[in-house]
Amino acid sequence: MSIAENRKALFNYHIEEKFEAGVVLEGWEVKAIREGQVQMTDGYVVIKNGELYLIGLRINALRSASTHIKPEADRTKKLLMHRAEIRRLIGKTEQKGFTLVPLNLHWKGGRVKADIALAKGKAEHDKRNTIKDRDWEREKGRLMRHKVSSPGKD
Repeated sequence: MSIAENRKALFNYHIEEKFEAGVVLEGWEVKAIREGQVQMTDGYVVIKNGELYLIGLRINALRSASTHIKPEADRTKKLLMHRAEIRRLIGKTEQKGFTLVPLNLHWKGGRVKADIALAKGKAEHDKRNTIKDRDWEREKGRLMRHKVSSPGKD
C-alpha cells in the first residue's frame, strides 16, 4: 500500500533502475505516517561514508506526540540496503549524470520501505515532450469518453 509518492521524480528524471530500501524511523514518525502526515516532493538521496540517506522527506508530528520527544519534521533518514547493492549504486552515481531519487514510500510487512531509483536528469526538451504526451493522452481520453457516451447522436 502506497504512503506517499514523488511525482516530480518521473517528470524530472529518466528512471534507469529501481531499488527498495528500508527506512530508519523513530516511533513518532511511524505514528505520523499512519495518519498520513508525510510529504516527499523535494526528497533526494545522498551517499555519505558508504551509507544512503534520504533528505527532504517531511513527516509532520502529530499534536498528541509525547512531551519528552522533540520531533523534527525534516530529519535526515537513513536508508537500509545490502552492502553490495550500496557499492553498486556508488559506482553508478560516480558515472556522469546519474543520481538517486526517492520514488515513493510504502508499507511492506508492517515496515515502511522506500523505492529509490537510479536516474538521469531530463533535458528541457524532454520535459516538453513529456508534457505534450501527457496532454495528448488526456485529450484522447476525453474524445473517447465523448464518443462512447453519445453513440446515438450523429
